[in-house]
Amino acid sequence: MSRLTVRRASEEGLVVGAPLLLALVELFHPHPPHDLLDLDLRPWLAVHYAQIPLFALAALAVATLVRSQGDAAAALARLALFVFAVTYTAFDTAAGVVTGVLVQAARASATPEAWRKSIDAVWTNPIVGGSPYGPPPLLAVLGAMALAVGAIAAAASLRRAGRSWPPLALLVLSSFGITLFRTHAWPGGPLTFGGLAVAGRWLLWERDRRTA
Repeated sequence: MSRLTVRRASEEGLVVGAPLLLALVELFHPHPPHDLLDLDLRPWLAVHYAQIPLFALAALAVATLVRSQGDAAAALARLALFVFAVTYTAFDTAAGVVTGVLVQAARASATPEAWRKSIDAVWTNPIVGGSPYGPPPLLAVLGAMALAVGAIAAAASLRRAGRSWPPLALLVLSSFGITLFRTHAWPGGPLTFGGLAVAGRWLLWERDRRTA
């Protein structure tokens, strides 16, 4: 197997595989119940632990599409995707993993109600909380906006390089899923990252066809 073949296979594994795997994981993301002590803990924690590396890899996947681009739009895309990876991972770790671990500890204790204030303090936090009731947490908003900016900037750079409109439109539209649906559980997350995977595969196919 040639070095070029290996490089292209690894590139496709990242560009397509990372967001696609994240989309599949988020299909199993439970929607939180009104009472967090009733969380379905096993899938909740499994999904949130998996998302810690996958959010960063999904950001890297989109950034890889503009790896060979040297214009300002590509630089903005890389910066915005870095911001998404940092802010959204921080938000999801607190709202998902920390909340889940606290609920797990509460259930294991003799007085689970005594843990409720601590659980609610994280869950309703205006910066890292995950409560769907009230304003969305700051880091989630920043992360979602950064993903959209990164996708738009990447599309602008790739369009300047001669890529066609349809996969670029899909790239941009997909990036707004978690903003539109205000969740990375179904349908927001799977539609966002599944769409990014399809757009990435389309763009790689288009590039390879042009260079063949």
